[in-house]
Amino acid sequence: MLDVTLIRNHPDQVRDGLRKRAVDADIPAFLALDTAFREARTTVERLRGERRRVSADIAVRRRAGEVAEELQAGAKDLTDRLAEAEARLAELAGRHQEFLDALPNLPDEDVVAGGKENNEVVRAVGAPPAFDFEPKDHVDLAQDLGLVDYRRGAALAGNGHWIYRGEGAALEWALLNHFLDAHRRAGYEFVLPPHLLTYEAGYTAGQFPKFADEVFRTGEHFLLPTAETALVNLHRGETLDEHQLPLKYVAYTPCYRKESGGYRTADRGTLRGHQFNKVELFQFARPGDSEAAQLELLARAEELVAGLGLHHRVTKLAAEDTSPAQAKTYDVEVWLPSLGAYAEVSSVSNAREYQARRGGIRYRPAGGGKPAYVHTLNASGLATSRLLPAILEQHQRADGTVEVPDVLRRWGLPEALRAH
Repeated sequence: MLDVTLIRNHPDQVRDGLRKRAVDADIPAFLALDTAFREARTTVERLRGERRRVSADIAVRRRAGEVAEELQAGAKDLTDRLAEAEARLAELAGRHQEFLDALPNLPDEDVVAGGKENNEVVRAVGAPPAFDFEPKDHVDLAQDLGLVDYRRGAALAGNGHWIYRGEGAALEWALLNHFLDAHRRAGYEFVLPPHLLTYEAGYTAGQFPKFADEVFRTGEHFLLPTAETALVNLHRGETLDEHQLPLKYVAYTPCYRKESGGYRTADRGTLRGHQFNKVELFQFARPGDSEAAQLELLARAEELVAGLGLHHRVTKLAAEDTSPAQAKTYDVEVWLPSLGAYAEVSSVSNAREYQARRGGIRYRPAGGGKPAYVHTLNASGLATSRLLPAILEQHQRADGTVEVPDVLRRWGLPEALRAH
């Protein structure tokens, strides 16, 4: 949520920031609503004070045995006026909150306007593999090697689902173990959160109310689309001590999303589906430290991809391609030879105080002073459903086998994946 004081004092800055996202919010109309809301709140507070005073006078009169009919009539009139004023305040407060809830985060100054076409490639690491044979795509490789069962996955759960089998399941689990082990050694606390969350959790993360229809619902709960949604709520409503910061968490969860794969080349196999596995990193940081924290998270994601021997690149997203709750995002993208394109395996984002404001997450400065909002940051560390295709395609050999990255062999995998 944006700071309403920022909107009041710097409306042009807010308007310009939102326009980078192609959001044309009616700031003047909101400021008029905000003025009416504050005036209505003042009126309610004044009438409540007057009613308390009249009620006290009536009590004094009664204790003295005096008749207070005139005061009682005035009290009734005050009660009626107060009820009317409270109804108006509630209506204005609802409209006020609805406007604020709908606003996305302001992009950082160095985030350019526009959509995907304006994303900036920060760096590329390594070079695309060159083959002296006709390479296969990841779907054929996974099927030939018995790693993924697409047909039975769809039979069990419908399109957008698959089953990892045999060495495919072992490879998936090795990736998750490798990532969790690396992050725990780096000082991140391991968390296994619930997969069913409440509306409040989605609201704090910035996904609700706007994107409430994009998740799987089950009664009053929804299935988390990413562990970020759970982790950002770990300290909802809390005021932390400054010395506790930064708090660093790592979680493993499946992710459940309504988006699903199709028959297009860019959606085939495990590239896009309703359920996939992801290791998620999250930090609660002091505002002055969040820039460095984002770069630390980016370095962690890049190190893991590089350790798998994968050609990849880092892209800074333009404003319209950045998630509404985030101020700045870097994507780590792996090369898929069959597509001649890159696919994102980690988004590294800084929400600044946007999520903390929605969730009431503050910290108490060590030197005293008023509590301030923390900054929240998240990064995929990493998502596996696109890593497996990249490993298969980039590490395939002419004989149809696929070399297993060295860092994964400690988890019981062979030197190469072969057909049985």
